[in-house]
Amino acid sequence: MKVTKLEGKQFRLMVATGANRLDKNAEYVNSLNVFPVPDGDTGTNMNLSLASGAKAVANTTSESVGDLSAALSKGLLMGARGNSGVILSQLFRGFGKAIENKETVSSKEFSEAFTKGVETAYKAVMKPVEGTILTVARESAKVGEKKAKETDDIVEVMEAIVRGAKKSLAKTPDLLPVLKEVGVVDSGGQGLLFIYEGFLEVLSGKIVEEDIYQPSAEEMTELVNAEHHRSVSNHIHTEDIKFGYCTEIMVQIGKGETVDSEFDYDTFRNHLNEIGDSLLVVSDDEIVKVHVHTEHPGEVMNYGQKFGSLLKIKVDNMRVQHETILENEAPQPVKKAAKTPYGIIAVAAGEGVQNLFKSLGVDYVISGGQTMNPSTEDILKAIEEVNAEKIIILPNNKNIFMAADQAAEVSELSVVVIPSKTISQGMTAMLAFNELNDLDTNKTEMMSELKNVVSGQVTNAVRDTEIDGMAIKKDDFMGIIEGKIKVSQSNRKNVTIETLKKMISEDSEIVTILLGEDGDEAEAAEIAAEIENLFEEVEVEIHDGQQPVYPYILSVE
Repeated sequence: MKVTKLEGKQFRLMVATGANRLDKNAEYVNSLNVFPVPDGDTGTNMNLSLASGAKAVANTTSESVGDLSAALSKGLLMGARGNSGVILSQLFRGFGKAIENKETVSSKEFSEAFTKGVETAYKAVMKPVEGTILTVARESAKVGEKKAKETDDIVEVMEAIVRGAKKSLAKTPDLLPVLKEVGVVDSGGQGLLFIYEGFLEVLSGKIVEEDIYQPSAEEMTELVNAEHHRSVSNHIHTEDIKFGYCTEIMVQIGKGETVDSEFDYDTFRNHLNEIGDSLLVVSDDEIVKVHVHTEHPGEVMNYGQKFGSLLKIKVDNMRVQHETILENEAPQPVKKAAKTPYGIIAVAAGEGVQNLFKSLGVDYVISGGQTMNPSTEDILKAIEEVNAEKIIILPNNKNIFMAADQAAEVSELSVVVIPSKTISQGMTAMLAFNELNDLDTNKTEMMSELKNVVSGQVTNAVRDTEIDGMAIKKDDFMGIIEGKIKVSQSNRKNVTIETLKKMISEDSEIVTILLGEDGDEAEAAEIAAEIENLFEEVEVEIHDGQQPVYPYILSVE
């Protein structure tokens, strides 16, 4: 089978198959985790990270390879966990940048995308270590680029990349002493190889939907050796750990009351490098994610708040983790997954809006809203699904308050309802959530944020009426601010601009427009330009919300 142009349909299946192959073998990859205090099992981290990217691809309707790779990149960034997950996200971020806006991809472009991914990943890691996933990615990409100069067949290029990855993976113990000591290959590199093999299965036409990968006899021997030496961490003494706290933060750039500095990637990364090691800093235009080992996690968080709001915080005491590893060298029985400390549920309509909530840290989004109010049973099912000790519910519509309150009363868990009346309020409330706070503190902080945003919507009138002295004609567009109709005209663009003008005050800084199913991207861009021209201190952001009913949902902060 020869493939000279990679199409969206193939790429979509490649991502799904690569994710499936990694998922089937996540525990095998976990078994290769031999470092003293891993931030999390590599196989699990890579699997969950790629699953996030694969889901984003599955949720994208475009059949353009460029669009699908962009979705993969964004999904991976938002879902990245641990070092391996972050590096994987950067490999595909660079991959996506190399082929953005391309409907199809040639063999040369395909190989160059892998190379660009390697460059992006190396840049994200302050002190790259050879003998890891980075090495496997770099050496395999080099082989693929060489093959692309000899053939226009993408299948042959992918075969070369897989061969290069296998060869590089086999050499990782020669580059990292701890791997040779234990007798295994690098776990992240192995995970990457599984993904690449999944890609090749699709391109070569050999994919079998329910095929479960079975390691060879040699790989099984390697697996046994890995299990036998799982306690390799006892070669490191707890007192030798210089930086004791594995700290991860996610910052929404430019958002929040604590911002006093403009974000610059190099300045940001260089500062953090001075207060720890194992530093990873990755970012796009909206989000920056940080992983660092430090003695002062609070300093990392405070520094992050200079540039934006903290969306996620995670701190692990690695000395305690290391002692636990030493005390539990014997294999442990598989236990049922423990409940997470917090579970956050939001109600929202529109795939784009739902994805925005998830990117802000919401665990479960109930599809619903103005025309689809979920029942108490729907909310109770969501509470059960998130499997958490403490639950926070964001109704995002006053018509859902009663059902949410009733579900909170019926549930045996600790449940609070944040009375968010709009999508904008719900998103703003999420910026105040801190997993380290208790439930009452989070409730107070999140509720206090509701007043910091002005909410608006634009929709059309379904009948003639008169409200508050305003004559409204059927099919006219209405501008609604905090639940009250303030503007009504036949021209949607003018209505939106006039509505925003009424929402913006001298203290306003950011205007957000969520583009609905019936919204127009070009029109939204014109509205944004007009507002930024009228209000020089205001920045306008546009996001694809895909919500029904409202062509535009507006917020001003």
